[in-house]
Amino acid sequence: MTTLPTEIAEATPLTVGTEPTTTPPPANKSPRLIGTTAWYVVALFICAVMVVPLLWMITIGLKSQTAVFDIPPKLLPHEWKWSNFIEGPKAIHFPRLLLNSIIITALSVLGGVMTAMMAGYALARLRFPGRKVWFYLFVGSMLLPGVIGLIPLFQLYKSIGWYDTWLPLIVPAFLGGNPLFIFLARQYFLAIPYSIDEAAKIDGAGHLRIFVSVMLPLTRPAWLTMAILAFQASWNDYLNPLVYLYSSGKWPLSVGMASFISPFAGKTPDWSYYMATNLLYMLPPLIVFFAAQRYFIQGLGSLGSTTQK
Repeated sequence: MTTLPTEIAEATPLTVGTEPTTTPPPANKSPRLIGTTAWYVVALFICAVMVVPLLWMITIGLKSQTAVFDIPPKLLPHEWKWSNFIEGPKAIHFPRLLLNSIIITALSVLGGVMTAMMAGYALARLRFPGRKVWFYLFVGSMLLPGVIGLIPLFQLYKSIGWYDTWLPLIVPAFLGGNPLFIFLARQYFLAIPYSIDEAAKIDGAGHLRIFVSVMLPLTRPAWLTMAILAFQASWNDYLNPLVYLYSSGKWPLSVGMASFISPFAGKTPDWSYYMATNLLYMLPPLIVFFAAQRYFIQGLGSLGSTTQK
């Protein structure tokens, strides 16, 4: 059976004043592609600038002492001196200094994070007179450089018998010694709805139970970020151990590494030993950062999304 033209016209009526729809041409993606490529080039350049010094450290750590001063310098050594990673640490008693750094850093991180979280919880969730005044004092103290109190603190610690001990490096962390951490903790606690506290109180929980069982799990990115920052600061702290510690057996690695190039060492620094030992000294902060970098970025990124109450 054939279909007449009039039947086709009746089956597909045309609307007066309308134009047939056409597919728009694809947008020009060249500017976007050029912009993306430019960003990748810039990122690769920045990465190269930051990675090249590390590669040069590895190269020097694998060279002999005489090969370090070759002109022109060579990127790859002729003879790979893997023994530098053994002889270099032996020169400064690396295991003992490593143990000192681990003890000082672990206690400093524990004290700094714990007291900051407690102070931040009190400033954000508790109602007491002068709460804002204390918060402004904490924030204002961040504007003061740490070296201002170096001499008075040295006189204080010496008068109470803390000189040449680890106490000046550890005890201040348990007294809320980092106002930045208190500010960060308060901002996180302010972002948590108060209804959670009220529900926990209805179940019979006190402030300590709410803090430990409810708030700490909810603010895990915050205190992990603090732990990473506190670890970096304590591990790389050079000035305070140099001022308060006299006995070389109590030095952390940050001071022990300086003994390689100290003018009191009485000999020319062995740069191959120094670079090999310095690479070992850098490993713990790198491992900690890469293991918790997801929480570190999440913690800093969420800081700007908190609301004041």
